[in-house]
Amino acid sequence: MDERLQRRVQRYGWDLAADAYEQSWQAPLAQAQSALLAAASPAPGEDVLDVACGTGLVTFEAARAVHPNGRVMGIDLSGRMIDGARQRAAQLTLTNCSFARMDAEALALPDASFDLVLCALGLMYVPDPDRALREMRRVLRPGGRVAIAVWGERSRCGWSAVFPIVDAEVASEVCPLFFRLGQQLALLQACSAAGFDRIEQHRFDVTIVHADADAACDAAFVSGPVALAWSRFNAEVRARAHGRYLEAIEPWRAGRGYRIPGEFVVASAIVPERRAAESASHSASPFCATS
Repeated sequence: MDERLQRRVQRYGWDLAADAYEQSWQAPLAQAQSALLAAASPAPGEDVLDVACGTGLVTFEAARAVHPNGRVMGIDLSGRMIDGARQRAAQLTLTNCSFARMDAEALALPDASFDLVLCALGLMYVPDPDRALREMRRVLRPGGRVAIAVWGERSRCGWSAVFPIVDAEVASEVCPLFFRLGQQLALLQACSAAGFDRIEQHRFDVTIVHADADAACDAAFVSGPVALAWSRFNAEVRARAHGRYLEAIEPWRAGRGYRIPGEFVVASAIVPERRAAESASHSASPFCATS
């Protein structure tokens, strides 16, 4: 898919998914978001950027952690997600966070302006994740930190059947290479290529719980990455897609509900200090992968 077209698909797809996103995905993603924040350790007084912030679930936690003198900026390609995050921040009376619609591959932000960059389950949607990682490094100060979460191996994510099901109906893959960064050392290698150091990775399994078939299908089709394609399906196609998805997740049905396996990968790294970067000559691997 052309990169420009892919960005449009992501922007308008997430606009459509924004209203239903938290209801379907807040609980299933909570463990990955908590692991990301634990790896990042935002501290009072720090300046933080949350890339692909969605409705602000991670942004708000970071804003509480850096209070009172720190600030957090959340950016997302979806204007509807940003609108929702702003409204929620006002409801929570969080005054040290702000939001802007922005492309992760072209951050309209000064060099070396943040202490910490977060990206919770957004890098998979970027047409050029390597470019986005370079942008994250650019806006970090020397010694600054990054923490990134992505979905893991496709074979370990039971809900992944949604992609070929939708692909069969629209004749083009909705999220090209969605699981690429979750493979083996792919995220570590991408962080290294972007110039990060002291890279650590943690991989862990989760169970995604849905109360019933409607909730499982809403999460897969209405409030996730295929929302734009779903909006264009007629009733017949939607019924066929629902049936195929429920058949795919049948092995994980528990009574009326579903307990679907998933896997997350969380990586953290730092920007080398200038003096350290200039004098580094060791031959040890910059990677440290753990399970």
